[in-house]
Amino acid sequence: MDAVELLFIGGLAVLLGWALAVAISRGRAIERLQEETGASDADDVERRVRMALEETEDARWHAEQTSHDTGYLTELLTSGVVRLRDDLTVEFANGAAHMTLERRPGSMVGRSALEAFVDARIEDIARTAMEFGSANGELTVRSGSGATVTVRARRSPVSGVWLVLEDVSELRRLQRMRAEFIDNLSHELRTPLTTISLLAEMAARDAESASPRLRDRISKIEIETGHLTQMVNELLDLSRIESGTAQLLLDDVDLVRLARSTAERLRLFAERQGLRIELDVPDRVSPVRGDEDRIGQVLVNLLHNAVKFSPDGGRIVLGLREEGDEVTVWVRDPGIGVPRADLARIFERFYKVDRARVRGRGGTGLGLSIARHVVESHGGRIWAESEEGSGSTFKFTIPIAAAGGSAAGVVGAAAAAQSGPGDVPSAGAASAPDPSPG
Repeated sequence: MDAVELLFIGGLAVLLGWALAVAISRGRAIERLQEETGASDADDVERRVRMALEETEDARWHAEQTSHDTGYLTELLTSGVVRLRDDLTVEFANGAAHMTLERRPGSMVGRSALEAFVDARIEDIARTAMEFGSANGELTVRSGSGATVTVRARRSPVSGVWLVLEDVSELRRLQRMRAEFIDNLSHELRTPLTTISLLAEMAARDAESASPRLRDRISKIEIETGHLTQMVNELLDLSRIESGTAQLLLDDVDLVRLARSTAERLRLFAERQGLRIELDVPDRVSPVRGDEDRIGQVLVNLLHNAVKFSPDGGRIVLGLREEGDEVTVWVRDPGIGVPRADLARIFERFYKVDRARVRGRGGTGLGLSIARHVVESHGGRIWAESEEGSGSTFKFTIPIAAAGGSAAGVVGAAAAAQSGPGDVPSAGAASAPDPSPG
């Protein structure tokens, strides 16, 4: 046997050994697959593997279609949609996002958030959402039209973060127009209303010897003029609070003293309606940080409503308690109550419960809305608990002043609404409703 034959035989042996090893390995692999899939034999394993591969291919195809559909749908939206990877690189941005931020179409994809937005504020919002799950903000585009844009960021359950951008320039312009209109209208109405009120007062004095019918008509003029004056004052007040132009005069407020003085202020009004105001307050609680006039206005509004909508002979309770890091204040009345369907809306401006209008005791529908804005500007909460026909309890909370924060200060209402519990500003001084009947 020569060298060539020996070489051939050796190569054949190697091939046979390799084939045997492959067969053994394949056999072991098939055995493992049989164990994992529960297949009966090798043919069954092959069939199941083929089905798994087909399902994988179908899933990949559906994922691609879903991605295409999502991209198509986002292009139909008027709001900007941006997806950032974990490293805050722009993975996707629809056409509206490029238009809102005044960027060339397609120029944002693949860039870092700072490069794409050219605004560190949006990057900060995205980082906050990555850390806490969500974040919101509003900013003005620094180039071109200077559009006002709201940014809502949500962390993706898979990876990265989604941003939704919305141009609210027109909305903010309309809000400013509304505030200016209300402000101008209120100022224009004040002068004639003051004149009518003075003339009605003079007519009431001159008509002491007139007929009862004439005196009754003059009294109605006075009452309705008072209603109009209160509505004008509350409209102007609410407009200033919502626009953030109301100044918040900050100081430490003793709620026990304020509750007692407010109850005394409305005691005569309540007695005229056959009601009595009772206090359920401790000797002292920790001071809260805020504006005494504004918090007093909330108490006046709640007590005034309680008197208006309570039957003669009942009692109204004004109470407060210190609970943790806040003080809870409540006003409980034995009145007509609020239907369950209306509880969620009674703090909206101009909203009135139908039953109140039927009784003829409805007000402007602004008092509770003002109370909500004032409480929230202090970092607190306000809500109502009621059962129709069984009275109501209106509650609100005010955070306790931080230690060492006794220095007085002034801050705008818009800034106050964004303050945390440790910095509790309030809305600036404004007229409270006149606690008179009607």
